[in-house]
This record gives sequence, structure tokens and C-alpha cells, in this order.
Amino acid sequence: MDVAVLEVGGSHVTAAVVSPAGWNVTVVDRAKLESQQPAEAVAGQLAAAARKLPLASGLAVALPGPFDFATGVAWYRGQDKFDQLYGFNLGESLRAELALDRLMFMNDAEAFAVGEWTAGEVRGVERCVGVTIGTGIGTAFLADGRVVRDGETVPPGGELYKTSYDGRPLEDSISGRAILREYATRTGTDEPGVKEIADRARAGDTVAHEVLLTTFGVLAAALGPWLERFGVTKTVLGGSISGAFDLVATAFDSPVSATKDTEHSALIGAAAHYLRSQ
Repeated sequence: MDVAVLEVGGSHVTAAVVSPAGWNVTVVDRAKLESQQPAEAVAGQLAAAARKLPLASGLAVALPGPFDFATGVAWYRGQDKFDQLYGFNLGESLRAELALDRLMFMNDAEAFAVGEWTAGEVRGVERCVGVTIGTGIGTAFLADGRVVRDGETVPPGGELYKTSYDGRPLEDSISGRAILREYATRTGTDEPGVKEIADRARAGDTVAHEVLLTTFGVLAAALGPWLERFGVTKTVLGGSISGAFDLVATAFDSPVSATKDTEHSALIGAAAHYLRSQ
């Protein structure tokens, strides 16, 4: 059965159909998302994207937290995205708007990891972790392809961002904004994004390279104890910053690779989870 999927970010929504036969993805539409509009307007934008998909068998939606994925209620606050959805029941709104019999929400970092386990870098690996790095950091610990959120072998909720490093929230040290801030502090130069800093590093900018190595060194140090506790044998990196992996691979002393498919992994993971949870 093909699965209709929305993958939602702070500035875009991708509508796609995923076929489990070969895990082929057909992107139907990728649209700009005005995530700071009133809740009803944001829901309307998502519904408009979903209407371009075949919805007879329901809809899977991958999106970031904080969000109650079981009830469909959003709890975003101070995120610079979706702030007006705080307390809004997005699930109820979409069900009514689209006349859906079945709607499933999934954390986007978990969707990425499940997608990579299903058809990517950690395919079939018994114990693995997916890490997405963009404006923040997302993690998902998988045992036989299923997300583990509880217990002493994973961070609280399975989310590494809830931990601290050197007495500060981890995302103060490893995130897109942390890299940009550190580079600006050391050079007095503001770059528009991590990609530009990575390009500078490849062109011979030693400070840019040092900033990236230091940042990913923090990730390796923060993640390391959890890899050992959970018994992880391979880690896969995703998100916009994974494109800098060629510059920072030496920061890790355990098997790590970057996704080869930044566009489709979360779509595949959401579809796989949707099918599995039927």
C-alpha cells in the first residue's frame, strides 16, 4: 500500500507518496510554509499540501517537536516557528479539514532514523542512532528499527538535546546557530549559514575548519556515553549540517556516516512507521 506523507519543517512542507515496493518516493509538491502565521492559517497551508495527495488510505505527517504525537496537539514556544500553534490541536483540525479516517504524526528526527534503518545508511542494523542537526539537534535510538525513548540506556525521551554539556544546554554547543556564533566570535565575520562556513573550510580557511571540528567534537563527546550504554554499532547523521561530514569525520571514534538522501529519509521513515503501526 502506498502511503501519503507530509514532511514539515519550519519553512517548508513536502508532500509525497511513498511506495514500500523498493521504498520509492514521489515528491508531489514542496511548498514554502509560513510557520509564524496564526494556527488556523498554518493548518490551512498543511491541508492545502495534503490535498495534492491520495488520502483514501490516510496520511502520515513527520514534523518537529515539541508536539504531542499521540494526540496531535502542538506545544511550540520560543522556537521561531509554529509559535502560534501552542496548545492547538493540529490533528483535530486536519482530520476535519481533510475528512481523514487515519492520521499519524511522527517526530521528524525519529522518522529520519527509521527511514535510514529501512533503506539507508543503517539499514537493518540491530542497534543504531540517527542524529539530525539543523537549527537544533534531534536524535532517535533504534532497536531492530523501533524507537526507544525510555530507560537508562537512552537520554530523557531518547532526545540528546535535553542533556547538558560543560554546564550548558547541549544545543548551545552543537547546532547551526552555535556554529555561526562561534565562527563570528573568532573571526568577526557573520556567515549566512553553515554551508558557507563549510565551503570556506574546504577552500583552506583553517578557522572555519577548526570551528566545525570543535563543534562536532562536542557532539561526539556528548553522544559517546549513550552509544556505549545503548550498544550502538553505527550512527547516521542527517539534517542540513550533515553536508559538512567530510570535514569532521575525524571527530568521531565510532562508526558514523552521513545520509546520502537528505530529502527522502524522513518521508520513508514516516511511511514505514505508518505501515508498521496499522
